Amino acid sequence: MTQLFSYGTLRQREVQLATYGHTLEGEPDALAGYRLASLDIDDPAVVKISGRAVHMIARATGDPADRVTGMLFQLTPAELAATDAYETSAYARIEVTLESGTIAWAYVEA
Repeated sequence: MTQLFSYGTLRQREVQLATYGHTLEGEPDALAGYRLASLDIDDPAVVKISGRAVHMIARATGDPADRVTGMLFQLTPAELAATDAYETSAYARIEVTLESGTIAWAYVEA
């Protein structure tokens, strides 16, 4: 299993069903040193799945006082690949250390 930190649309039931075929159980966590910014989505498939043309994106600030709250999910390798397919090129998947001390993947500003 792989750890994934999500702060955006991957927490939505309909996005999980469309992406994985089931819903996910997760635990709250947070990512320090990042702040959320708005991002216009131009991929019609992503807009259709999420129901939103504007998503949030985590932007690195380097300031430990900045933090993004979200959920920590456990995914299979196939589910992580499905997540890669869902996310647009504006996002980059990187390894992060969350406030809980957990090392996880997160999609942040590319």
